[in-house]
Amino acid sequence: MKSLHAQHHALADSTYQLDVLNPAQTVGARFPAFAAKLRETGLLPLRPTEMKVMQINVGKMCNQVCKHCHVDAGPDRTEIMTRETMQQCLDALAQTDIQVVDLTGGAPEMNPDFRWFVEGISALGRQVIVRCNLTIIVANKKYNDLPEFFVKHGVQVVSSLPHFAAGRTDAQRGEGVFDRSMRALHMLNAVGYGIEGSGLMLDLVYNPSGAFLPGNQVSLEREFKQRLTRDHGVSFNNLLAITNLPVSRFLDYLIESGNYDGYMDKLVQAYNPVAAANVMCRSTISVGWDGLLYDCDFNQMLDLPVATASARHIRDFDLDALQNRNIVVNQHCYGCTAGAGSSCGGATA
Repeated sequence: MKSLHAQHHALADSTYQLDVLNPAQTVGARFPAFAAKLRETGLLPLRPTEMKVMQINVGKMCNQVCKHCHVDAGPDRTEIMTRETMQQCLDALAQTDIQVVDLTGGAPEMNPDFRWFVEGISALGRQVIVRCNLTIIVANKKYNDLPEFFVKHGVQVVSSLPHFAAGRTDAQRGEGVFDRSMRALHMLNAVGYGIEGSGLMLDLVYNPSGAFLPGNQVSLEREFKQRLTRDHGVSFNNLLAITNLPVSRFLDYLIESGNYDGYMDKLVQAYNPVAAANVMCRSTISVGWDGLLYDCDFNQMLDLPVATASARHIRDFDLDALQNRNIVVNQHCYGCTAGAGSSCGGATA
């Protein structure tokens, strides 16, 4: 399976995605503008609170091509953050009190300067989160020692596992992914990750396999723990339930399966003002592989940069200007505000 980018698919163009999300005949009618929903609930303009997290996409290269990937990542993607841009991120961090750096991709570990970057962030005394797809750990011998590297730097590991059943996971992420994920989880458990009292955090991420919202996060976590412990002897700390946003490959799936209108209607009807008040973009700044700044990872994939003309690149990082910006919103934002809410840290309400 190739990325949409490699297929020269129309949805590889962010402008086209935004056209799909914002057809003139539906905005304000069947699907009201998200900004109008915020206005109704007293949240427009949406403004930052305290910036607590810098999320950095270090490249779109990945060893997997998952069906719902909003990054459209894969082995055929060549966008990779350079060490120069990484240094600019470190320089920006040194100016702030931001305590958490969330590294994502693609598979962030495939960036040739990944370990150098983690070491640099750790030297600043900041907490590192790595969005690890698990299979990268067993994909090649050069990655087999990642669990030990993570331990050395106190990295928090957050890994996607769509389901505790092999068939459900493989259907979304590729044949054999579940078994390789179990191998990687055993390797992480062996060095202490996910083990009570170790202090080494291993969280799993659940996202639905179809055009529906995730179930209750607490109930899902209980079921995942029971099944993974019983059937595979695997332990983890928390389960984070994330809603699929209508971006990139999941948007393609919705259109091809005839579920787009129905799914958007679900998101709109499930709008929750409490979730909207707690969206992750209020406390996070997102850095693209090329250093451009965004309000969130989803805006990054839709090429919607921060509304701060003087500070749109990490080399021009200006915390005061970014704290006083208006957050850019669009129709996909309904995904983060539906039901119990959704963020990179799971439910928000």
